[in-house]
Amino acid sequence: MAVKFAGTMNAINRGLDETKPAKGVDMIEDWEAALADIDTPGAKGILRDLGSLRKQLEKDQPDADRVHALLHRLGAATTKIADKAEKSQDKLKALGEALTEAGEEEHDEEEDTEAAAAPKRARKKK
Repeated sequence: MAVKFAGTMNAINRGLDETKPAKGVDMIEDWEAALADIDTPGAKGILRDLGSLRKQLEKDQPDADRVHALLHRLGAATTKIADKAEKSQDKLKALGEALTEAGEEEHDEEEDTEAAAAPKRARKKK
């Protein structure tokens, strides 16, 4: 299991945009196999979301919004399930936090700053 943590965390740290979809699919399949026999509440939901993420990555044009939403949800579920794990609690929590962060829209602050500096809505003149 340590190899799965290391490979996934390395991909997240390098930037998921830099990870080839085929490599992402391989990692997801590894996690699906690792989670298949786990009977912890929340594991089935994680497996379902991993399947959805794998299907997105197998497409020619994955839906970026869907991928971000799935990553965010997987992160939250992984963090939640970490407390119930017998082993690797710290690694699961770190993975969950990294997935949650990866699932958030990138450059939110920059976009918000630009929007504030140049609002699209015209102000009404009195």
